Amino acid sequence: MTTPEPSTGLPANLAPPSLAPAELYCIDLDLPGREGFRRFISAWLYRDAQLTFVVDPGPLATLPLLLTALRRCQVERLDLILLTHIHIDHAGATGALLREFPQARVVCHAEGVRHLVAPEKLWQGSLKVLGELAQDYGEIVPVAQTAFVAEEQWPTLPLQVVATPGHAVHHQSYLLADLLFAGEVAGVRSPSPAGLYMRPATPPRFDLAIALASVERVLALQPQSLVFAHYGLVPQAQHHLRLARRQLLLWVQGCIRTADLAEDEQPAAFWRYLLTHDAEFARFGGLAADIQARERYFFSNSHRGMRDYVAGLNAAQRAELLARPLPSL
Repeated sequence: MTTPEPSTGLPANLAPPSLAPAELYCIDLDLPGREGFRRFISAWLYRDAQLTFVVDPGPLATLPLLLTALRRCQVERLDLILLTHIHIDHAGATGALLREFPQARVVCHAEGVRHLVAPEKLWQGSLKVLGELAQDYGEIVPVAQTAFVAEEQWPTLPLQVVATPGHAVHHQSYLLADLLFAGEVAGVRSPSPAGLYMRPATPPRFDLAIALASVERVLALQPQSLVFAHYGLVPQAQHHLRLARRQLLLWVQGCIRTADLAEDEQPAAFWRYLLTHDAEFARFGGLAADIQARERYFFSNSHRGMRDYVAGLNAAQRAELLARPLPSL
């Protein structure tokens, strides 16, 4: 969790002024035994006089950390479990968390419900894509069909569900007042001594138009604060969303410029391109060595998604994207 306050033993309340007197806590779900998986996966706890919810409870392997944090925050009841998407590092522990808080109801994209009710296909897909990392995350505990609730069933709650496909077709974000729980719509960020490090999160089945439309959709909502699933809360929501929008096109342009190289030469060439063209990604060198190792792993996944997308474009489409000016910041 965030650094405890000595007077109470509780984590620091990160709620922006617009949500006062509500409480907002970041719960770190560091994955033991995995290099660099610290301050990377997180769940978020929100609590006010009427409503308590958790956003993205994380994988099964880190459930003990989540439960310990909830006990420290004296959470006796959960009303909702909000899932930005059903990838295993975000939603894997949902079924197990419901055993501890059976009255809670789960909110996720309609396409994700069947995969959590009967998660075998999701689990096998996770094993295929992630391999040993999926084993480290832990299996997916099924969620009862009756645990899910649709947005229209809670019209009095001050939450807006926002469709944000791009990272995944079933990805959605949540707007609470002027705070956006963004999942991975704006990619991944990590603070470093050199400044902000950011990169897109674009696994295979990436589509640039869909990803850009999702960023535009949340920009239009004008959130003031932004919660990244990976990682942290930032007050300059508009700036970070514009950075994410710019990075998406810049990275695709880099993929196009390196697409004619031999397949085994493309990753290194693309990496070099980004170091000279993307100021946020270029701060990679300021990350701790273990964080660098983690980011190299996920970089390859993002590159693969973009490379597959570029491979499906014809020459005219590639030329149009290369000629397109980068969005302003």
